[in-house]
Amino acid sequence: MPESIDAVVEPAPAPAAGRQPRVIAVANQKGGVGKTTTAINLATALAATEHRVLVIDLAPQGNASTGFGIDRRARRQGTYEVLIDGAALAGSAAPTGIPGLDIVTSSMDLAGAEIELVGLEQREFRLQQALAAAPADYDYVLIDCPPSLGLLTLNALVAADSVLVPMQCEFYALEGLSALLDTIGRVRETLNSRLALEGLLLTMFDRRNSLARQVEEEVRHHFGDQVFRAVIPRNVRVSESPSHGMPVVRYDPSSRGATAYRALARELAGPARADTVRGAAQVV
Repeated sequence: MPESIDAVVEPAPAPAAGRQPRVIAVANQKGGVGKTTTAINLATALAATEHRVLVIDLAPQGNASTGFGIDRRARRQGTYEVLIDGAALAGSAAPTGIPGLDIVTSSMDLAGAEIELVGLEQREFRLQQALAAAPADYDYVLIDCPPSLGLLTLNALVAADSVLVPMQCEFYALEGLSALLDTIGRVRETLNSRLALEGLLLTMFDRRNSLARQVEEEVRHHFGDQVFRAVIPRNVRVSESPSHGMPVVRYDPSSRGATAYRALARELAGPARADTVRGAAQVV
């Protein structure tokens, strides 16, 4: 049976005073690669290990908000107001029903933000400024980016410490990856010198598919430790869970998809990952 999203769990302890959250943009300009699924399930898995987590839904489709069961009619102040009106991030965060996990929701108003941002001062730094002004209430901030490399994604890259890139094991994924890594490099050179590659995450992986195995081998050969050991399999339960307004980690904790996302959370939070990210910052 799916686990209720309202299950009673002790809330995560607040981060130590003065401690800054680790800000990770989940990005890939190619759609349908599992960005939102990764953002909400990784956030849920981290919250389950007593980390306080904030998800920022930066995609106009608002799928991350829907994935937590938040009805569109219940979304009020969110990412649009933060970016365009300068609303405080602390006042825009809403509970997801999962202890230790909040979200800044998205609405269709965000679709016009790309145009509205053009005329604003420091348009690339709006999200970074909002995060800098927010109290240090979280251990992790995960930003679910839209499937593009426009001003919304640029705001995420400028605000982030690192970028987690979900990718399918298919031929065209490699071409898109090259463009994204080039963008990350340009942002590091001009707007955010601390930006690093958190890692590449293989998603919707089917080991029976020879092309998938071939692409995995090529990516691991080229990027080495920058590819997460955890691999997200193609899994029916992962596909079903959004329609129930739950991450698969809560919907079916024993499923292969849920198990893979918990493994990803352990790997990302581990000390070895921090060393890999520091190394990646020197080569991206």
